[in-house]
Amino acid sequence: MYELKQLSDISYYVESPAKIGLVKLNENDVCLIDSGSDKDAGRKVRKILDENGWNLTAIYNTHSNADHIGGNKYLQNQTGCKIYAKGIECDFTRHTVLEPSFLYGGFPCKDLRHKFLLAQESDAQELTHTSLPEGFEIIDLPGHFFEMTGFRAPDDTVFLADCLSSRETLDKYRIGFIYDVEEYIKTLEMVKTMEAKVFVPAHAAVTEDISELAQYNIDKVFEISEKIIDICKEPTCFEKILQNLFDFYNLTMNFEQYALVGSTVRSYLSWLKDSGKISAEFSENMLLWNKT
Repeated sequence: MYELKQLSDISYYVESPAKIGLVKLNENDVCLIDSGSDKDAGRKVRKILDENGWNLTAIYNTHSNADHIGGNKYLQNQTGCKIYAKGIECDFTRHTVLEPSFLYGGFPCKDLRHKFLLAQESDAQELTHTSLPEGFEIIDLPGHFFEMTGFRAPDDTVFLADCLSSRETLDKYRIGFIYDVEEYIKTLEMVKTMEAKVFVPAHAAVTEDISELAQYNIDKVFEISEKIIDICKEPTCFEKILQNLFDFYNLTMNFEQYALVGSTVRSYLSWLKDSGKISAEFSENMLLWNKT
């Protein structure tokens, strides 16, 4: 873990729970794509930089989930590097309590205020095309989170962030986190047709062909949506829907899973309602979801 893997003359990644991209800008300067989950990840990246005599100029965050921005503050304090993130992701990176608050739907209790959901705040700036090094391209990847982005490096290496997960991850955890289901599917359909020298997903193996895995992720979305529709054959409240899904997929409920899976299920319900596949009604001061 935290080994440096070389992909080309300029592109590398650090093997970690959420892969960290590294691109050489010249013989001395490098930039990172994300920074890992916490201060310890930052220290390990700093060690790699020092061992290779590299100067870190910038971190380009794909999105603001804690496991992608957790090393920001340490690395920024140590190197003076700039940090960039797009739109709402920049706000979440600067004010990290927004992530657990958003997931929970209110002020997060202590069980949700830990490094896996609440990174240290860092001084991020707005990501624009002009803030990128020469030859880099921003790839919009909405769906998993608000304004998630990927990056194409000058050597045609594409860093895909969290727009898809490995088969093993999906088969183990079953319900992957999604903010906007409709945009997530659109993103995967786009990614499925992409070509590049090599793809680096944050939570799947590096590959030269991403199409099959993208389709597997799409299929899982529709599998879960059909299960939710089936649960809603009779008017059902959110908590019962969530309980049914946890039971069906043999998941274990805790605060973190309640927030992550619960937020995702609400996103599914919104998508299914807006697409006319389920309806919502209020009965006896309770919101019930029902198959149309």
